[in-house]
Amino acid sequence: MTRRPSSRTAAGTLLFAVLASVLVAGCAEPSEDPRANASGTPGGGMRYCPGPGEPPIDPSVPCISQDPARKYAENHAYRKEMEIGEEERAGARTKADALAEALKGLAGKPVGEVEVRAAAAAALGLEPADVEYRAGTPGKVLKDVVVGGGRGKVCVNGNVDSRGNATAEVAGRTMDGTCLPGLGGH
Repeated sequence: MTRRPSSRTAAGTLLFAVLASVLVAGCAEPSEDPRANASGTPGGGMRYCPGPGEPPIDPSVPCISQDPARKYAENHAYRKEMEIGEEERAGARTKADALAEALKGLAGKPVGEVEVRAAAAAALGLEPADVEYRAGTPGKVLKDVVVGGGRGKVCVNGNVDSRGNATAEVAGRTMDGTCLPGLGGH
């Protein structure tokens, strides 16, 4: 008596065959990699761009930058602010003043994130959930806190520093879409 494979076994075998063919078909030929065709390098691979004291190379040959300042700038581009016009900046200054006053009223008091978000939201005309909040050192009184919020590409960011001084400023939204710049670090 011959046993027929169950439909589960057949489906599993078919799935394996399909996945294997996709994986094999999806692999590129190493010679198709543009880095493999860079002339003038051992093995034809990608090379580093010449440094400031080295002779220039053919601009048509791709290379990897060695400039630390350029690498740093590329790596931190997400922190860059969007450009905002003077009219947009002027239109948000009253909200910056209102946020600074709200934060001054809370500075040195035993308040938490909920109260700070509520006060910032009221000053900025936003919902508390739309206010970005970052606290520094936790403590019994409000200090080392940064908040921000806005509409479109215009943000108003405020902070209470370690001495309890409150300030606020108008800024462009960062390239990654936030009002408060990322902390960075690794």
